[in-house]
Amino acid sequence: MMFALYAFCCQLKGNIVSPNGKLKVIIESSKSDVYGGVSFSVDYEGKRMLSRTALGLETNKQQWTDNMKLKSVSKARRITDDYRMVTGKRSHCRNRATEQVYSFVNRDGQNMDVTFRVYDDGIAFQYGINAAEAEEQLLGEHTTYIIPQQAKRWMQSYSVGYEGFYPLANAGTPAESHKMNKWGYPALVELQESVFLLVTEANIRRGHCGSFLYNGEDGDVYKVGLSNKQLSVQGEWVSPWRLLIMGNLSDVVESTLVTDVSDPSVIKNVDWINPGPVSWVYWAYNHGSKDYQTVKEYIDLAVTMKWPYNLIDWEWDVMANGGGVEDAIKYAHKHNVKSLLWYNSSTQWLAPKPLYRLNKRENREKEYKWLSDLGVAGIKVDFFADDSVAMIDYYIDLLEDAAKYKLLVNFHGATIPRGWQRTYPNLMSYEAVYGAEWYNNKPILTEKAAVHNATLPFTRNVIGSMDYTPGTFSDSQHPHITSHGHELALPVLFESALQHMPDRPSAYYSLPEPVKRLLSGLPTAWDDTKLLGGYPGVEVVMARRKGDIWYIAGVNGTNEAKTLSVPLQSIAKKGKKISIFMDGKTQRSFSIKENIPLPKNRILTVDCLPRGGFVAVIK
Repeated sequence: MMFALYAFCCQLKGNIVSPNGKLKVIIESSKSDVYGGVSFSVDYEGKRMLSRTALGLETNKQQWTDNMKLKSVSKARRITDDYRMVTGKRSHCRNRATEQVYSFVNRDGQNMDVTFRVYDDGIAFQYGINAAEAEEQLLGEHTTYIIPQQAKRWMQSYSVGYEGFYPLANAGTPAESHKMNKWGYPALVELQESVFLLVTEANIRRGHCGSFLYNGEDGDVYKVGLSNKQLSVQGEWVSPWRLLIMGNLSDVVESTLVTDVSDPSVIKNVDWINPGPVSWVYWAYNHGSKDYQTVKEYIDLAVTMKWPYNLIDWEWDVMANGGGVEDAIKYAHKHNVKSLLWYNSSTQWLAPKPLYRLNKRENREKEYKWLSDLGVAGIKVDFFADDSVAMIDYYIDLLEDAAKYKLLVNFHGATIPRGWQRTYPNLMSYEAVYGAEWYNNKPILTEKAAVHNATLPFTRNVIGSMDYTPGTFSDSQHPHITSHGHELALPVLFESALQHMPDRPSAYYSLPEPVKRLLSGLPTAWDDTKLLGGYPGVEVVMARRKGDIWYIAGVNGTNEAKTLSVPLQSIAKKGKKISIFMDGKTQRSFSIKENIPLPKNRILTVDCLPRGGFVAVIK
């Protein structure tokens, strides 16, 4: 058993402490002077949070599991991250860490390095080996997290599209209920009261594959599994970063650790990359993009709402009823709306067209040039197969070649964010979420939407842009029972650089004028983000800043009326004015108060209906 393996661990040379002193990593071995297994433990504010996280790799030529001995430890050095983002929760990202490299040798004299960075808000670690022999294959990673049995956890069952819920496993749930399961990132755990851990990975490069968590042998022991059973490794090979974001909920939600450890931008001039809202036909009409007249209605919607983009979704290659896709693009261009076009990745589900236009480089370059010549602003690529190395390389191919033609990219039916939005700033968003389009497919979202929406800001949206397609005020195939205030909150609560607005034109036109003005000027990339309150699945209040304007959004994830308390001291000075858009007397109405004074104590209280919500704006 894993517990017996490290029952008599002893500390190796030194601890690694975060610059603010809150986090400490302790590297441990069964015995420091002989060969054995190696693990690390984590203390937060002086209390043990994680114990005996096992380390190790295995190739067909080399093995580092229970046969390692410490060879050397580098001198601790300070890492400072300071960079700009075009998209995301914060435009100017800054973080700091203490870094040390632990070098281990196995009985065959082969070396493995583990680089640790202990940040103020989490821990990053990365493996490095020298794959000296030809045809060397990585067979597995032995990183293993032991989660306290009583810890609450919000995890999504692993699937290649990452479209699922994050159900709460309550404290005291028997370990048996977690057996024989694969889990996708990110995984959220409440280790102790008000101390949270978010597990994920970042900086996947060409030649890497994605990973997942597996706890089939013990419900509380989660091992990192690789999407490829064998992965070619050559020369001086390093793994992606394994990330443990840790602290209180605001530390987790506000963290930029995923991009902090990722490679800097490869695009020097980013002036052409502009986030913004998008009118989108699919949610209401599904096959609407093959109807020229329907597409024109959504272009007209973008004009009326002052949104910069319109997405022409699947089946545009068979568009009819008065015009084709080039006619639609020209119509949009005439009205100063930029077009985005949908593509099938042609790697998994091959029913929706167009197909096979992006897979080979020569075809992709031809297609990108055609789009660029037409003035198309970007593409949405859908239905990817998995997280294998071949698929990771394909994602990177799509991004790198799109940048040559100044095309924005949005991945759907795809993997999760792993830091590429820093490296490739033309990557605007990912789906990888059970979003509003599922009102089209199954009735389950109707009942689960409120709790799901109150969970996503603490899980999926922490790690990067999330194309949920929020803000539905009418109904699709299956109704929504969240309030209008709740729905209005979602485009602020959920961060996505391309924010697809999915409802019918008539639904937006019928909204009260103040609500239409709000949606017309709503930013989709932010200068700062602060969590003001909440708990996963129960409620959440988020503040996001663009320039000198703060947008605050809150939702009630429960089926009971609730009053949300909103502390504004950290974002608003006395004397400021606030506008509030909240639930009316019925689920599908608003109560609006514009330009009223802030409360003297700068604590706003908002009454929410069951599954309700609100937006507030402070200028």
